[in-house]
Parts: sequence; structure tokens; C-alpha cells
Amino acid sequence: MIRKHFAFTREPFADRIEADELFAFRAHAEAGARIRHLLELRGIGLLTGEVGCGKTTACRHVVSTLHSGLYRVGYVALTTGSVLDIYNMIAWAFGLEVQRSRAAAYSAIRAEVSRLAREARQTPVLVVDEAQHLRPDLLEELRLLTSYEMDSDNRLCLLLVGLGEIRKRLAMGVCESLAQRLVVQCHLGGLERDEVEPYLAHRLGLAGAADVPVFAPNAVEALAQAARGMPRRVNRIAHYALCAAAAADLRQVGIEHVQSAVEEMHP
Repeated sequence: MIRKHFAFTREPFADRIEADELFAFRAHAEAGARIRHLLELRGIGLLTGEVGCGKTTACRHVVSTLHSGLYRVGYVALTTGSVLDIYNMIAWAFGLEVQRSRAAAYSAIRAEVSRLAREARQTPVLVVDEAQHLRPDLLEELRLLTSYEMDSDNRLCLLLVGLGEIRKRLAMGVCESLAQRLVVQCHLGGLERDEVEPYLAHRLGLAGAADVPVFAPNAVEALAQAARGMPRRVNRIAHYALCAAAAADLRQVGIEHVQSAVEEMHP
């Protein structure tokens, strides 16, 4: 409905966009710098943030810039199963066959990490998303995967990504051995107030509406307050507000449409 009404070439506030189309706001730039530093150190890092702040998006952006000949990235998420389950998820992410035993899966991953680091001259990178769901025993298994005590150089770079509760758990002594090995920590914030309007303009521009005042100034202010800087909330509110304006056969989103969008999201 909104594409036809506003003559957009695509949905402007869809959650998934290409990595090279991402809006570079300050919090993401800081997170990106921390992740790149982690890659240089080849250690264990922790990226946390509130729901909808763009943690996965920040990781996607950094990964998209890595040279495929120098880095091999494995990505796993929703890690709530057994130790064997997570090992097989990691194996699958690195292109390995799944195993029937924990020991076999562990050995296969370690061997592949060594092969990549020594023979292929690539840095293996494991990104574990939704890490707040990991039990202490799984956190310890991940730490063990990165431990090559007979080698002075780190071989596997591990990035844990999740909600802030995992940071609290580690601070309380849950898997203290992992907490002590964190070389990079970053808590991702959202859009700052002065970034909301440029963000909206950026997303609208990608949809073919560059330099078009689709959102009235008071609508932008209301949206910024309601979204509290979270990009996902900005996207959802903006989408519903566009729908409300289109339903009223108007070409500009006003504050009443933003208010309607917020009410629709939280009936």
C-alpha cells in the first residue's frame, strides 16, 4: 500500500537491507572499531545491547568488509541445545560434517581451526548470536575451543553477541575463566536524537524518495521520542505511520500518524 501511495521503489523500513546500505550512526561506528580491534587480537569479545539496537547489523557490516581470502567467518544463533548441538552448529557453519559424539565434533572443529590458521593463512572467526541464552557449561566449551596452550598465537577469534544480561552474568562470576579472557567489550547504544532525521532520510532515499519531506518535523520529533533511539523501533513506527498517512490519502506523515503507529504497536 505505501509503495504505491508514496511511489517508493521498495519498502523503506524493512528490517533486512544490504550491508553496504546501512546507515553509519555513531554507536555502530564505535562497535565496528571494537570488533576490528578484536579481529587484530584474535581473542574473545563481547558485544551487548538492548533489543533492536542493531547488534547483528553491526556484525554484518564488519563481516561484509572482511577479505574472504584472509578471514573465514562462522555464524551461529539460538544456541540453547546441548554441547553436541552447539558443536555441530559450529561445524556446519565452517562447512564441516556433523558428528555423533561430542569428542568427535570438538576434534573436528579444532582441526579445522588449525588448518585455516596454519595452512590456509586465514583467521577463523566465530560469531555466536543470542549469547544470553548460553548456559555456563556452553560458555566454558566455547572458551575451550579458543584455547591452544601449545601455541603462543591465538587461532580462533570468538565474538559473543547478546542482550546485556550476559554481561551481568559474567560480572557475577558465571564462567569466570571466560570473563577473564575477554579482550574487547562493547555495549551498543542506539541512534542519538540528532541522528534520527538523517536516518529516516537515508532509508527513504534508498526507496527512491531522496530530498522528499515525507515526515513532518513534529512527526520526526514524536517518532524519536517514542523509539528511544532503537533502530528497529524507528523502522516499525515509521512503517506504521506511513500506513496511517496512506490510509488518510496524505503525502506527508504528521504527528497524529506517529501517535497512531505507536498505539497500533502497543494496543
